[in-house]
Amino acid sequence: SASAFFLVSLEWVTQFRIQHDWIIWLLPFGGLLVGLSYYYWGESVVKGNNLLLEEYEKPKKVIPFKMAPLVLLGTLLTHLFGGSAGREGTAVQMGGAIADQFTKIFNLDNAERRILIILGISAGFASVFGTPLAGAVFALEVLYFSKINFKSALLSFVVAYAAYFTVEFWKIKHTHYSIPVVPELNFDTIFYTILLGLLSGFAALLFSRSTHFWGSLFSKNIKYPPLRPVIGGVVLAVAIAGLGFTKFSGLGVPVIVDSFSNPSEWYDFLLKILFTGFTLGAGFKGGEVTPLFFVGATLGSALSIFIPMPIALLAGVGFVSVFSGATHTPIACTIMGMELFGIQPGIFIALGCTIAYFSSGSVGIYKSQIVKGAKYKLYQRFQKKELQNL
Repeated sequence: SASAFFLVSLEWVTQFRIQHDWIIWLLPFGGLLVGLSYYYWGESVVKGNNLLLEEYEKPKKVIPFKMAPLVLLGTLLTHLFGGSAGREGTAVQMGGAIADQFTKIFNLDNAERRILIILGISAGFASVFGTPLAGAVFALEVLYFSKINFKSALLSFVVAYAAYFTVEFWKIKHTHYSIPVVPELNFDTIFYTILLGLLSGFAALLFSRSTHFWGSLFSKNIKYPPLRPVIGGVVLAVAIAGLGFTKFSGLGVPVIVDSFSNPSEWYDFLLKILFTGFTLGAGFKGGEVTPLFFVGATLGSALSIFIPMPIALLAGVGFVSVFSGATHTPIACTIMGMELFGIQPGIFIALGCTIAYFSSGSVGIYKSQIVKGAKYKLYQRFQKKELQNL
């Protein structure tokens, strides 16, 4: 229900911004509101998704409930005034904060609390994207299946579907995509899918490093936190409203939808990386996943000029592959691709997500995420050093 309210509110502020595009010039004011709210009331929850991952791995104290309203308000302000951000982070943080309150109510131990955090992530992800299977697996995989048992895995699926059907009950509509034509699987199509997977992995690497770079740059050079989104808002307002880059504000869903039928510009994915990294690095709120969808879909769409495969298939594979590389979750992303686009292109989606996962480097969008498994072993074997140092 919290996700349903968030999606309705997000659609309202987005439409208001589109109809009154002058409001983008007020981005510095929006940044000030976001900055002050977190500076005075949200210092304990400013880490966002990373706080959920840290509390899961090393439980210390219950996640404050105020994380939910603060990230909701911050995200709505970011989108109202035209910042480039997503929505997954907001839904996951609301889900995690709400779920963890039951730790106090029922006096749960750390093992049970870990299950609650899994359920919060699962419910938030499944409900905001309308992909319950992917949401359930994402909650498990983003934690690298650490300390996961059968009970937590089973409950993750139960809660994901409960959250999904709750949003359906509230009559919330999700964006629909389609891949109408899927070619035969042969040497050429496999080669081109691997190529797209590699490029998607590099794009995911660039996205993650860009976000961390801007965050580090702002924190080092502007010591007073509320001032960071104000200065960032000035730059963004001039770039988006002054220079006409409005299609890179907000979620960018219309651009994503268009990329499935019309070739995108070759620079669209690069500019989305730049705008989103700068927006989040400056201290605005929102998620990274929908911008990752934008990056992947426009990258695949632009490559359709050179790669002789259906444009919708290239956009769809890029859509989930960049996400896979940036979050180290190839299984969840493969499932999500099949939930969104159908089973038929599943082999291409799985191949693209796997290649992007291995080629996206060691640093994802979540700094506190544990990176182990096949990627860790592969990087150690060929680089002869710890993954964290790559």
